[in-house]
Amino acid sequence: MHEMSIALAVVGQVESAARAAKGDDDAAPTARGVTLRVGELAGVVPDSLRFCFELACADTLLAGAELSTETVAGRARCAPCDADWATGLPPDLCCPRCGSGASELTAGRELEIAEVRWAEPARVTTPEED
Repeated sequence: MHEMSIALAVVGQVESAARAAKGDDDAAPTARGVTLRVGELAGVVPDSLRFCFELACADTLLAGAELSTETVAGRARCAPCDADWATGLPPDLCCPRCGSGASELTAGRELEIAEVRWAEPARVTTPEED
């Protein structure tokens, strides 16, 4: 199941970003959620990825974080006639206009972090502020 390796990579990248963002005296921020853009042709099963993400987040700065996915539709472009079309699933790679084979997939293979939602840092109050 390659979804686990994807989940581990996402957790690693978000943890690296959190460590880079913290100040010298600050604790690294924790993440409440992550949104991934997943192409429908990327070969990723979103439900499996969510399950793996939950496991991968245990004992990390992402513990309890929610994973959201945005599906990116597959699209192709024909070089001979410049037509552009939705590939669908299973992907139709023959040009609907001229019948030639698709020369380029233009969308649908994405797998990228679109957003990280960080937890608000805890506010420390002094006795004078209470």
